[in-house]
Amino acid sequence: MSADLIPDAAPRRRSRITIFILGTLVFFAIAALLSLGTWQVERLSWKLDLIKRVDARVHAEPVTPPAMPEWNAVNPQDDEYRHVRVSGVFLNNLETLVYASTALGPGAWVMTPLKLSDGTTIIINRGFVPTDKRDALLRAAGNTEGETTVTGLLRMTEPKGSLLQSNVPAENRWYSRDVAAMASTHSLGQTAPYFIDADATPNPGGHPVGGLTVVKFPNSHLVYAITWYALAAMLVGAMIIVVRRERRTNTSAS
Repeated sequence: MSADLIPDAAPRRRSRITIFILGTLVFFAIAALLSLGTWQVERLSWKLDLIKRVDARVHAEPVTPPAMPEWNAVNPQDDEYRHVRVSGVFLNNLETLVYASTALGPGAWVMTPLKLSDGTTIIINRGFVPTDKRDALLRAAGNTEGETTVTGLLRMTEPKGSLLQSNVPAENRWYSRDVAAMASTHSLGQTAPYFIDADATPNPGGHPVGGLTVVKFPNSHLVYAITWYALAAMLVGAMIIVVRRERRTNTSAS
């Protein structure tokens, strides 16, 4: 039989149940994508406000850090990166070296307890030392003695290890600035639940090097919002195409 005499196959019609299920799934998918996009827009607004507040704190005049009666109220949203100034005596023999990787290369943060006049302690991140300066004897000139004043930024404790490694105090291996663990290891007594990153004021001998705090917040919320909204728009477009094809199919079959 000639191919010209074979009738075209009739367009395949989808059942109403299939169309209903497909439409319902697409509706919920679009709703979910729009919700995700809107959530990212809200997160963007929150992030911009956070950046603005932190920038104001960093550049404000230094204030006294929270004292012991206020410690329970200290939190990242209200206090982190607050510009502070405090006076006390460094307990240089109780310093803790925490692994660090900075723009100056690999080395360690020098975390030194500062004893205040009220008997409490605040741990100070005095700054960075390269690997060849980890030994305190090689930077003895930087071990300030007597009453001293420290200006810097208030930071929240880091109770979890970084770089997939946990602190091992018993072996003096530290990967995060866990204030409570340091206080317990050195029996410091009443110690603030935060630490202070010292500013760039030079130390005698050049080490430790302060002022290396990186104040940076990842902000990809706008990109994510555009992505979710674009996917929703694409899904709407695809649904419109399917509906039009279905109408043509029904018309042809009538």
